[in-house]
Amino acid sequence: MHRLLSGKLSVERLTVEIAGLPESLRGTTLVQLSDLHFDGLRLSEALLAEAIEAANHINPDLVVLTGDYVTDDPAPIHELAKWLQTLKSRLGTYAVLGNHDIYPIGAQSEVTAALTAVGIQVLWNQIAYPLGTELPIVGLADFWSREFNPAPVFAELSAETPRIVLSHNPDTANRLQSWRIDLQLSGHSHGGQIVLPGLGPFPTWYQTVRRYIPKPLYPWIPYMREDCYKVMRHWEWAQGMHQVGQNLLYVNRGLGTYLPGRLFCPPEVTVITLN
Repeated sequence: MHRLLSGKLSVERLTVEIAGLPESLRGTTLVQLSDLHFDGLRLSEALLAEAIEAANHINPDLVVLTGDYVTDDPAPIHELAKWLQTLKSRLGTYAVLGNHDIYPIGAQSEVTAALTAVGIQVLWNQIAYPLGTELPIVGLADFWSREFNPAPVFAELSAETPRIVLSHNPDTANRLQSWRIDLQLSGHSHGGQIVLPGLGPFPTWYQTVRRYIPKPLYPWIPYMREDCYKVMRHWEWAQGMHQVGQNLLYVNRGLGTYLPGRLFCPPEVTVITLN
């Protein structure tokens, strides 16, 4: 995707307060990347290189990836994995899969194998402890898969234990209110791609605007087709930080871009400091 259509990379920095975070983990830094869609069209190698350079410049403790590495064909994951192998952090890189990574049949195993081969740990309804047992990283199956089943995963953790959850689709935040989630990191939405100043992401205004747009223009405007609009239910969570019940959700705008491009919604690298 040409820079003119994707926009200039933005590095977003935020500090998150986690109750009960041990003194030894205060100041821990995470970098999040999401929705790369590395398919030769939706993400340029120049932007990918810039995002990796920005992430490495932070020298984070941990890198997390929140899904959609490819689009309709898993084959590009092998080239992308070589790029992602250059990500640097003290404790490694952890990832979950998105809906584009698990279809068609066979894609999930191919994407997982390619990432694992370069040292990236892929979590699918699993818990990892790169930061120690006092702050587990929970990685969930994609929301649209038949294997999305958080209950037995969270049953492995004490309710007193802080945790960070990686879940590609922000809509899962609604289901996850049954458990303690100190910070959920998601992507999937691309931030809405088109943001109306003062009004927010375009999809939140879909039903109102759609009636005034000629149907021949639908294919050129994201979310005009009904199937595109159904990508998410909670478009109000399309980007940034949100409180969902007692839990915190942060949604990364992603790096990849669908046509016709982004407007007031730049691709994002997220830097998170824990306190």
